[in-house]
Amino acid sequence: MTALPLHAYIPGETDRHPDGAFDGIRASARQGMAPEDLANCAAFATGLLYLEQGFYWEAHEVLEPVWLALPDATPERYAVQALIQIANARLKLRMERPRAALRLCDMAEDLAARAGDPAMGLPQYRLLDWISATRQMANQSARNAL
Repeated sequence: MTALPLHAYIPGETDRHPDGAFDGIRASARQGMAPEDLANCAAFATGLLYLEQGFYWEAHEVLEPVWLALPDATPERYAVQALIQIANARLKLRMERPRAALRLCDMAEDLAARAGDPAMGLPQYRLLDWISATRQMANQSARNAL
């Protein structure tokens, strides 16, 4: 099992991870891999773990090579892109930018609809649940800012 990072990187608040800190994980996703192999690679599994554990910048960092390795306009690519946008939205919440988070939720929702059910082994409802929870947090944060 992959260890969690020592801290979550939040731009403007915490230290950025050293260059190359995630290269070993990222290297598990390579061009030419089949979508089912990418769904089982360390980068994808670690991205999900980081997302679930609140390491949003880090989740994006390790999911990006999975997304890049997937063929364009495929359910799998849309699903991974939705995950990346969910991670970005949650990072924006940590940065106290709820409006940006809501825009990212809209993008993620569109991508989840394109992904279908399931994609990358993820049922669509799981993506939609993450988006809904993120949207609720963003709306609450926006109300609190008034």
